[in-house]
Amino acid sequence: MRIFGVILAGGAGSRMGADKALVQLAGQSLLSHAIARLEPQVERLAISANGDPARLAGYGLPILPDAVALGPLSGVLAGLRWAAPLGATAVVTLAVDTPFAPGDLVPQLCLAAETSPEALAIATAAKNHPTCAIWPVALAGALADFLSSGAKARVLGFADQHHAARAQFPDEAAFQNLNTPADIIAAEALIRAES
Repeated sequence: MRIFGVILAGGAGSRMGADKALVQLAGQSLLSHAIARLEPQVERLAISANGDPARLAGYGLPILPDAVALGPLSGVLAGLRWAAPLGATAVVTLAVDTPFAPGDLVPQLCLAAETSPEALAIATAAKNHPTCAIWPVALAGALADFLSSGAKARVLGFADQHHAARAQFPDEAAFQNLNTPADIIAAEALIRAES
């Protein structure tokens, strides 16, 4: 299998009050944290982001805008369309606001995907984390149809329609989403406590 990665950074960041990808945590942007977590686990990496791509040019990665902004699934579709002609088998997605993602995210998703008829798996700890998932590039057409159908663009809804397996992770904190300035402060305290 050839696994590529896509960091989902297309959200508006309204609760954060800033471009979430560029918000600082422990002296680095959330995007830098996500890159550090995912890049060692995949063959190639890209960023799904809307708005001016120049703000992310310094990261040296392809920037994939949504064709139509309908939430995270639009970023997944952009990633599948980018990866397929480059020879990828599947794409692993990671939300930009998940700086503590497991170092074995990709291998565990791959193992779980072996049990799904469509080789799709999402991360699960105490609850489901469908933006942390492995998506076969063969699902691009079905995903495009789903998004254009007018159905509510819920990631878990689409994943479950396609028999998504669950990759079980023991630590719910690894999937903590940082959505507000208060979340950043709490994460900073956690990092300091672990240093």
